[in-house]
Amino acid sequence: MALGNNGSYDSLELYKKFQMYNSLFLNLYYQEGNPIGHLIPLLTHFSRRRLNEGESPVSILDEFVAGNHDVIGEDKLGFMFKVIQYVERQIVLFDSIEDVMNPSTLEDNQIIEVSDLLGEDINAKKEVVDKLNKFGVRIVLTAHPTQFYRPPVLNIIAQLRKEIGGNNIENIDLLLHQLGLTSLVNSKSPTPLDEARNIIHICRYFYYHAIGNFYTELLRQVPELDNPELLTLGFWPCGDRDGNPYVTHETTRQVIHDLRMTLMKCYYNELKELATKLTFKEAESEIVQLRARIYKAMFSSKEKISYTEILDSLTRIEHVVENKYEGLYLTELQLLMTKVRIFKNHLASLDIRQDMDVHRDTVTAILQAEGIIKKSLDELSDEALVDHLINGNITIDESEFTDSLVKDTILNIRQLPELQDLNGEAGCHRYIISNSEDKYSVLFVFGLFRWIHPNQELAFDIIPLFETMRGMSGCDDVMEELFSIEAYRDHLKRRGETQVMMLGFSDGTKDGGYLSANWSIYRSKERLSAACEKHRIRALFFDGRGGPPARGGGKTHKFYAALGPGIANNGIQITIQGQTITSTYGTEEKFKFNAEQMVSAGLYNHVHQSSAEINESQRKLIEELSEISYVKYKELKAHSKFLPYLEHMTTLKYYSDARIGSRPTKRNKSSRLTLSDLRAISYVGAWSQLKQNIPGYFGIGTAISALRDEDRLEEIKALYRDSPFFANLIGNCMMSLTKCFFSLTSYMQESKEYGDFWNYLHAEYELSKEVILQVTGLSELMENEQRSRNSIRIREEIVLPLILVQNYALQMIQSGKEKENEAVYKKLVKRSLYGNINASRNSA
Repeated sequence: MALGNNGSYDSLELYKKFQMYNSLFLNLYYQEGNPIGHLIPLLTHFSRRRLNEGESPVSILDEFVAGNHDVIGEDKLGFMFKVIQYVERQIVLFDSIEDVMNPSTLEDNQIIEVSDLLGEDINAKKEVVDKLNKFGVRIVLTAHPTQFYRPPVLNIIAQLRKEIGGNNIENIDLLLHQLGLTSLVNSKSPTPLDEARNIIHICRYFYYHAIGNFYTELLRQVPELDNPELLTLGFWPCGDRDGNPYVTHETTRQVIHDLRMTLMKCYYNELKELATKLTFKEAESEIVQLRARIYKAMFSSKEKISYTEILDSLTRIEHVVENKYEGLYLTELQLLMTKVRIFKNHLASLDIRQDMDVHRDTVTAILQAEGIIKKSLDELSDEALVDHLINGNITIDESEFTDSLVKDTILNIRQLPELQDLNGEAGCHRYIISNSEDKYSVLFVFGLFRWIHPNQELAFDIIPLFETMRGMSGCDDVMEELFSIEAYRDHLKRRGETQVMMLGFSDGTKDGGYLSANWSIYRSKERLSAACEKHRIRALFFDGRGGPPARGGGKTHKFYAALGPGIANNGIQITIQGQTITSTYGTEEKFKFNAEQMVSAGLYNHVHQSSAEINESQRKLIEELSEISYVKYKELKAHSKFLPYLEHMTTLKYYSDARIGSRPTKRNKSSRLTLSDLRAISYVGAWSQLKQNIPGYFGIGTAISALRDEDRLEEIKALYRDSPFFANLIGNCMMSLTKCFFSLTSYMQESKEYGDFWNYLHAEYELSKEVILQVTGLSELMENEQRSRNSIRIREEIVLPLILVQNYALQMIQSGKEKENEAVYKKLVKRSLYGNINASRNSA
């Protein structure tokens, strides 16, 4: 692949390194195979040219295999599996090279550091420092089926990064050989606990050190900093039970133990290292006692030690070292103290999440058992139901219930105070309700806590998750109703007059399309901020964001810097999932860099919020675009071929068989596919695998062209130029469009059943690309983001042979030819999912 004259120096350096190490890799032999590595670049070049000429994957691969018969022989299917084996490891190699580079050199946009915002003016600096001491960024780690490398592979990747950083050719060659012989595929689907432990492993070896070092380095720049909550970790694996039948109260309890045990190991190892330095009489004895207590707490929940006790002991050591031993190794000791203040007893705070309907079913079952209703909650008036939830006294015996989900919901809520006792309240203090659309989303949970724990203070934040277009449209009314209920208002007083509210980018986009969903989320935040301000409640927003723009990803820090003054800016809380865990936060340097960008985005928004304000004329224009886009997206969803196309022409149905995650593809077990039950990650991922990326832009082209036809293009150009919010949306759309490659699936035009639908999708892609280039004034997509664009280009070149194989298999399955090999073709589709997902780095 040639980068051309527009390639930045950093991208060229990256590509040169990849080519050098890739040449080593492609010359390796692997078990039971001919030396076919040298054919991979030839296949890439050949397939790119032939796809652009309109040839299908089947005809291209058949022609290539025939032309290289002397090397490939008769085993065409075996060759395709070898292509996958090579390509998915090339992706690991490229990721490792990119991960070694300084994160700032991979950014196209202006990098804003905290120090840049302090300024010279004393009063202005004081304002920023005050904000810094009240602000918080919570990075919530989630387990979704797009991060599936097994621990042995993760260890090889870590070693590769190290050796690439030192340009150690011999060791790199050895590791590449090891990588080629090591399976990247799970032998069975991971359990929720497997997923949790994989992420805890990353927390222990990267994030524990990265956050401590980040805070310490920032403290050197801002000595007035006193905010251990500035950067914290949240955790969803084994707490998020929404649609995952394998998450039970037992797994939730187990992960609480694992988080605490892992943190105690971190503390213990640091004390062990300190013991070799602080060899002074008084300090030595204190360290020995503290180590002994932490060691016991590491393995037994009965041997508890609170973080305040650890801090008290470390403070005594600090005084001794300062006053008697010339402050020797004081910096190392204080770094550990900083980590204890941040991580306390829990390492990461476990969130509990469940769907609104599950709580409704649980409340219904309980009221039925009490004889209050016979069948349905509809038998009660609104006033009567609310009264039961906020005032009723009900004794619950979970053994009376036969429904496993109802029973587990009760058992989980029953154990939550005990989990807080184990890891501290900060270790598990939030209960999130998916698909919140009315006040009962919160009140059902409020009532369940009251009934299960009578006469006990509710030490949990109850967080509604507004994720559908309907849920977002009435979200402020829901909160107004809740704030008017005295019992709930008293609860908020005990929770520091703070209300956390979650907005779901993934399901919002699935429901309403990219532009409409993002605009709805923006307006929802404005209305929710106003409702909270009216009641003198501090609003905190928690954003359920995925990796790609279609799920709220893209340039995340630009998004937060671009929020207007009508949106509360008290903190940033986001989910990090899939490949984003490793691609954005996978090394200590990348974690610290991107974490600072998030903190800086919040501070920048505080200082420059007025510059992001959307005025009335801009607001009206965005509203028009949003409405047109929404109509177009609804037209797509209503198309008679929409769901059948997803089910039969994409990789959607193969996700659940690919052993890459514990959660099912759908929320229910029905054989019938419905969009509402389909998980956003599978939905977005299926379009990504086809290189069509529909959820990331569909409707934008129609919306802009409609106003262009009214001679209003200059208005949209001005909006792009003057509104950071709109510019960020368009930038993310360009990313989605750049990752498209419709030539790959042009063979679908020949389908009698789906040809017209493919053309329908392709037309919106071409229109979107055309009008976005007109609005931005660019000659090609992402021209203003050379480094990101070139990274995408390289990745797409690497993965091309793999996706060619995937579409060959799909095409053969769809045609019904070679029925005797159908099982093998299905296996090819499933195997190709892995490399394609990782190549995108934010596919789902």
